Amino acid sequence: MQVLFLSYPKCTTCQKAKRWLDENGISYEERHIKEQSPSAGELRTWHQQSGLPLKKFFNTSGLLYKEQGLKDKLPQMDEEAQYALLATDGMLVKRPLVIGDGLVLVGFKPTEWEQLKR
Repeated sequence: MQVLFLSYPKCTTCQKAKRWLDENGISYEERHIKEQSPSAGELRTWHQQSGLPLKKFFNTSGLLYKEQGLKDKLPQMDEEAQYALLATDGMLVKRPLVIGDGLVLVGFKPTEWEQLKR
């Protein structure tokens, strides 16, 4: 199975995740999350497939998130507005993201990523 791997090359967590994929022989297509930001439609689909709360898709430790005061703004926004906001800049999106066959992984947690080996 080949997966889509969205990352930011300078991100050390993304570097660890890429190394993990390579070491475990997982085939992937890499996409630079800043240069090719996910669209609102992609984010909507991935969010629905993941079963996670939409807030998990936000890079809450990122500068952009903090600069825009999103901690306080997000609770007042509906989902469509949040998808649109996430699509404006890949740096708002939690990374890395792995999209596979019916599988969406947000962030790098090796124990969760073990399911890619199946």
